[in-house]
Amino acid sequence: MTTLPESGFLLLSGLLLGVGVFGLLTRRNFILVLIALEIAMNATILNFVYFAAFAPHAAGLSGQAIAVVLIGFAATEVAVGLAIVLGLNRLKGTIDVAQGNLLKE
Repeated sequence: MTTLPESGFLLLSGLLLGVGVFGLLTRRNFILVLIALEIAMNATILNFVYFAAFAPHAAGLSGQAIAVVLIGFAATEVAVGLAIVLGLNRLKGTIDVAQGNLLKE
């Protein structure tokens, strides 16, 4: 059984967070923005699970419990985001993020 070094998890989490933030800042397609947000949320979930598993002062499964709650929150975010995408596509015929403020009308 091979084990990753402890810094590997934090490096992977930082890389995922960087990719997610880059995607949030550069993408104009609403679905790609949702994917980037999911990647950033997965980085935080990885951190919670890592610190719960390797921190000696962690009490029980608190990190894993928070991770499960965050996964449920991510599923809810996707459902609401896709509803917004469908509404934007129905009204404007595009899923461009810049057109999203036109839904207020």
